[in-house]
Amino acid sequence: MPTKNTTIQVSGQEIALMNINDNDFISLTDIAKHKNPESAGQIISNWLRTRFTIEFMGLWEQLHNPDFKLLEFDEFKNDAGSNSFVLSPKQWIEKTNAIGLISKSGRYASGTFAHKDIAFEFASWISPSFKLYLIKEFQRLKSEESDRLKQSWNLQRTLVKVNYTIHTDAIKAHLIPKSLNSEQCSAIYASEADLLNMALFGMTAKEWRHQNKGIMGNVRDNASIEQLVILSNLESINAMLIQQKLSASDRLVQLNQIAITQMRSLLNITLVKKLK
Repeated sequence: MPTKNTTIQVSGQEIALMNINDNDFISLTDIAKHKNPESAGQIISNWLRTRFTIEFMGLWEQLHNPDFKLLEFDEFKNDAGSNSFVLSPKQWIEKTNAIGLISKSGRYASGTFAHKDIAFEFASWISPSFKLYLIKEFQRLKSEESDRLKQSWNLQRTLVKVNYTIHTDAIKAHLIPKSLNSEQCSAIYASEADLLNMALFGMTAKEWRHQNKGIMGNVRDNASIEQLVILSNLESINAMLIQQKLSASDRLVQLNQIAITQMRSLLNITLVKKLK
């Protein structure tokens, strides 16, 4: 299993990265140190024990890991949130055969690492602004690598697609009856995409095109960095709300409030402007 290690600096915190067989893993331990350098392991465990995290991690594993143990996952999901429930990264990995987390010990690159999709989600839990800084630095690193390797890589691809598969998989599993044809299925996917557009931009894709005639691209192509960060968050949150069988109207209200809260948080931080 070939491994390549490197580090990036995010808000003064050194964050270790590993590339394993072309998959990027980011140190959750280092991210947690941004919040509390003395209790990084406890912070990770607190995040792991929430029901939202368990559901998100389970969805990610089901999409990427054919050997994921669903029975053990269901046990964790049923216990999540209770006062007595505790979960460490090693327990999650060993009992579910998970591949999204890696627990390492040793002199170099020790601690808990997560696939970048999961690491970005953890960073959002730590702080939406810290997630923005992390993605920005990750983008810079990948841009430098792509210049050397002549590969295309950009921030929009990372932000918009990180949670896209999880979001569409939840739609397919819970909102699309098997009897629908491909055209009808596409309509449901478009409807859910517009639900996110309404929550974040206050308008559908069609309404944006009508108001912005002559502008190249669509509403998401012209979104700000802050909006793209929030959009990636809303995709994973909406996937969880779909699993919980909330109606579209109830989900829209919740997603809109989350978008407002996160946007205020990002815009209130002066340093964000330096990233533009």
